[in-house]
Order: sequence, then structure tokens, then C-alpha cells
Amino acid sequence: MKISIRSHSTGRRRTPTVVVLGAVLALTVTACGDDGGGASGDGGAEGSGTGKIVFWDNNGGVRTDIWKEIIADFEKAHPDIDVEYVGIAATEYQSKVDTAIQGGGLPDVGGVGAAMIAGFAAQGALEPLDERLAGSSLDGELNEDMVTSLRAAGGAEDTLYSIPTSANNGVLYYRTDLFEKAGLPQPTTWDAFYAAARKLTAAGRNEFGYTIRGGAGSIAQALDAMYGQSGITSFWDGSGERTTVNDPRNVAALEKYAGLYKKVTPAADLNNDFTKMVAQWDSGTIGMLHHNLGSYQDHVKALGVGKFRGIPHPTGPGGKRVQVSNPVDGMGLFKASRNKEAAWKFIEFATSHAQNSKFNETAGQVPSHTGAAKDAWISRAEPTKLAAQALGDGSTTIVQLPYYLPDWNTISKADNEPNFQKVLLGDMSARDFLDTLAGQLNEAQEEWRQQKG
Repeated sequence: MKISIRSHSTGRRRTPTVVVLGAVLALTVTACGDDGGGASGDGGAEGSGTGKIVFWDNNGGVRTDIWKEIIADFEKAHPDIDVEYVGIAATEYQSKVDTAIQGGGLPDVGGVGAAMIAGFAAQGALEPLDERLAGSSLDGELNEDMVTSLRAAGGAEDTLYSIPTSANNGVLYYRTDLFEKAGLPQPTTWDAFYAAARKLTAAGRNEFGYTIRGGAGSIAQALDAMYGQSGITSFWDGSGERTTVNDPRNVAALEKYAGLYKKVTPAADLNNDFTKMVAQWDSGTIGMLHHNLGSYQDHVKALGVGKFRGIPHPTGPGGKRVQVSNPVDGMGLFKASRNKEAAWKFIEFATSHAQNSKFNETAGQVPSHTGAAKDAWISRAEPTKLAAQALGDGSTTIVQLPYYLPDWNTISKADNEPNFQKVLLGDMSARDFLDTLAGQLNEAQEEWRQQKG
């Protein structure tokens, strides 16, 4: 068995219509090995079903250990297939794949979550998976809502480009020991959340009520806080042409949320992505953290189960909970693969009952395989159990983000994360930030609607 691990770094993500010459020239460092894929225009081949395949993990470092276990199990079951593992940090993955699409060097298989599908599919990089799924052991065994979500994210409801592995959900983690010491109730409402953030802050003792995400991935968290407080339940207005992100109620919500920075949060939050934010919360005396199910095991290792809880997002007036959709993650087969049959075997194996359960128990996320979703460990992982209940009991309304827009990831990451930092610093108003974001989204929506006819 051979498992090789590489680390990668890359620059700013470009849009699907722009090719950065320097990035393309630098692509030679990402060669996919003997049977690796080429550029997106290459139709690839089914291959022999044996030999070497290359797998790109879209959350390298965080999920490396569990993928190594799954790969070892797969190679034991399929000794004639050798999987090369390439771990790429979540913040770099999109740009890495975009570069490979244009210049060659795509892997055979890789992580393809809902937020990525439209951009990759628009460039012709992904293999449709409907027929493979229908003829496999996975047929009828996957969560239909997750499959539907990935279909919709591709912008074409009749085409599936990714096999779901898990569903994430937003979670408010809070330190039960600190809350009990301060005599605070659970932060189950937004009013209780803000009150606790203030009371638990003693900056002189390096104690803070909250940690806010100001670095990579900040926009999704900000949107979650906005819609959660405003109670607006749709991302688009009734016409479907204009976004609600700059609705006055969302502007007011963002002003209040961004106003937490440096008053009840550490100054370092300005540049913190999720890994730094999670590590800071696990090692310090910070009262609350908004993240998702994926960091649950990190908190267990750092704090033990007795010092924290992970509960669904706070409710607004009347007990109404609104949150933005958390993208379903999955595995995609790249069209340029020269060994699609072997790559599909790996996808099928990794999302089987046993392996999907193993992966999601480690990640603390909701399994895509219906059998795995019934396994005993879910009842022992409180945040996962509570998330499943909140999503199924009618208490939560989900605002569906437009993952189907090919430019969604660019707009929600590279184009606006620096602007959100300006909001935190007071150099840009919440209104200007959201008006800018809304203008870009409305333009992207109009372009998409025209292309759809």
C-alpha cells in the first residue's frame, strides 16, 4: 500500500472565465501521476479499473487521518488499485482545482461540495454520475435531500455531479463551565447570546464572550448571523431577481453583529479562519463560538464533553430559528480522469455504510448513507443529534444560498472577505458592504437566468 501526502499553496481564486498565466505555468507541480487527468477539455477514459488513481481531499490537514484510514481499507479490499492522497487546505482547494482545469493536472477524484459544483461544472470539468449511481450498491441508500441539494447546486436539477458524503450544520458552541460560573442561561435566543457575550468579557484578563470569524470563510458566518436575527427566510425577493442581503433588517443585524469585534472578541479574530478560530476557542477562555458540526471532535479532544455544549443557532422573537444552508459535501469524478472505473470504485467504497459512518463519526457530521445515519454513535454526539432534530421538527427555516451560481464562491470569498474585514475595523459601513455584495449577486443571478433561457 502506498499513501503519499503533499501540501499545496496557491493564490487568490480567479473566476471561471479568467486564466492567470502565471498560475497555469506553475501547474507542473501538481502532476497527477501515471494515470492522472488532463485539462477540462479532455474526455478522459474508463481505464482498466485497476492501477493508480489520485484523490484530492478538499479539507486536507483537518480530515487527513480519517481519509488515510479509508484509503487503507479500500486498498485492502482492492489490492489492484493504488490511491495517491493529496491533502489541500479548504481555503486553497477551489483555486487549485480551477488552475488545474485550465492547464491540466486534475486528479481522478476529489472533494466536490455544493458550493463548488456550479463553478467546476460550468468549465466542463465534472463527470455526470447519475448512471453510475443507478447501477451501483449506493442506489437508494443515500439521503435523498442531500442528493437533491447537490443536483440543485449544479444548476441543472437533472444532473448529479457529486456523491454526497455528509451534511454540515451551523452550531453555537458555548462553554458550560463559564456560563454556570457567571450564572447565565443557555444562549438559545439572540438576546441571550448578546447578553452573555458582554457579561463573559474581561479583556484585561484575556477573557472574551465570543470569537468572530474575520478571515477566510467569514461571509457565510456573517450571513448566518444576519438572517438569523432578521428572520428573513429567502435569499431572493419575490421576483427571484434581487437578493435580500441588503434588506434594511439585514443591514441592522450585521451592524450589531460586526459591532462585537474587539468589544467582546479578541483582536486576532480579524484574520482568523476556522482552524485558527477553533484552536483559539479550544485553548482559551472564550464563551461562545459559531462554527459547524465539523469541529465537534476538536472541542471534545481539547475540553472534554463536560465543559461545552453545541446547540442549534439562537432563535429570534417568537422562537423562530432561521439559518442559511450549510453546503452538503461530496466526492466528484473529474471528466479528464484516465481511470474512471477505478475512481468510481473508490467513491462507491468511501460512501458505503461502514466507511461513511466512520468518516462522519470522526467529522461529527450527518452521514449521507441512510444506514450510517442510524448508527449508535449519532445519539452520543449531542450537536449532531440536536442538529438533526432542529432540521426535522419544523422549528428551523433554511435560507438556501445560491450555490448554483458559477460565481458564488468568488463573490462570497475572494471578492468580499477583505470588505468584511473593513466593516469589522470600521472602515466600511455595513450598508455599503451589503450593497456591494447585493450588486454582484444580482448581476450574477441575471447572467445565470439569461443562460438558462
